[in-house]
Amino acid sequence: MTDTTALKVRLRRAERSRQLAAAGLVLPLVIFLLLTFALPIGGMLWRAVADEEVAVALPRTVAALRGWDGRALPEATVFAALAADLPQAKDDGTLPAAARRLNYDMTGFRTLLFKSARGALPLDPAGAREALLAIDPDWGDVERWGAIQRAGGPLTAFYLLTAVDLHQTADGSITHRPAQESIYVDVFGRTFQISILVTVACLLLGFPVAYLLAVLPQRLGNPLMILVLLPFWTSLLVRTTAWVVLLQNKGIVNDSLIALGIQQEPTQLIYNRIGVYVAMTHVLLPFMILPLYSVMRGISPSYLRAARSLGAPPTTAFVRVYLPQCLPGIGAGCLLVFVLALGYYITPALVGGAGDQMIAYFIAFYTTSTINWGLASALGAVLLVATLVLCATYNKLVGFDRVALR
Repeated sequence: MTDTTALKVRLRRAERSRQLAAAGLVLPLVIFLLLTFALPIGGMLWRAVADEEVAVALPRTVAALRGWDGRALPEATVFAALAADLPQAKDDGTLPAAARRLNYDMTGFRTLLFKSARGALPLDPAGAREALLAIDPDWGDVERWGAIQRAGGPLTAFYLLTAVDLHQTADGSITHRPAQESIYVDVFGRTFQISILVTVACLLLGFPVAYLLAVLPQRLGNPLMILVLLPFWTSLLVRTTAWVVLLQNKGIVNDSLIALGIQQEPTQLIYNRIGVYVAMTHVLLPFMILPLYSVMRGISPSYLRAARSLGAPPTTAFVRVYLPQCLPGIGAGCLLVFVLALGYYITPALVGGAGDQMIAYFIAFYTTSTINWGLASALGAVLLVATLVLCATYNKLVGFDRVALR
């Protein structure tokens, strides 16, 4: 019994040592994924709901507005708190950040705050209301105070609501933004439409190529595979710019169509949706071919021969026997191309027009041009959630994981 117990102890120690060694090998990868994947996504999600600038600059005002119902102008104590906060925020240098944040909510708020901070604000709290209204009548607008209350932090739904063209009023109700300000839902719809059509185009073009590569002998298939992989050795920017040269009015495509007599005048193929579809399909086509090829390569040709020997026509044998076995590759390729297409920025920016820009363009715009990190993060968060929901729904309906296990 003693020997048996000692053996079990040694086995447990050996198993523990093996697990620790395996964990040590995996640990660098886990740390790398945390630093380059999890933390950036977490930071993006946090910026989409974080709201601290106004609370830092106007702490008395934010505290005084707690409990305000937003149906009428706040009490005189709130005006007094703002009159005390504005000069202090100006001296501390926190007013510009708060003004920028409030200006995201209502245009003209930056001018209003700086104008009021420079104005003659009374030391007596009793006259603060009249003094602020005299400096600018906009302080009599309930929605102005509602914007300050909404930005009181530390968390806010402002950016996420804006990302789906919604707006919260001073009384707490959520409404649609005016038509001239509602753009993001249309941009999301355009992004998903372009991504779906590009995915379908890649599938229609990539399936025959992958099938040809799978059935050819290796001495012929390997050189063709090199041609499929060749675009990966060329910069994305170079490939996209090449399409600008090919599709322009005096480019090779239009000149060829005119020379063949197919058309008499050049067709606008660039700086519109056609150019976006062509360039994105060309760039993403290898990502469809490779998963299809990997699955087709493992399908034995004996299945088709058996189906034909049992009397099935070639078309029926292909649709009923061969195609179902390709579903895992079709699913993997479609998901890969679709997710990559959702985040495209360079290609639509170069070959598309103003109405062809996808959501990545606006995320980059708010990140680099207007420095509106909150809205950029909210747009990215909405895109991430929508993508995850679509992918989960797609996998649930089609069930490629179950097909692969059969």
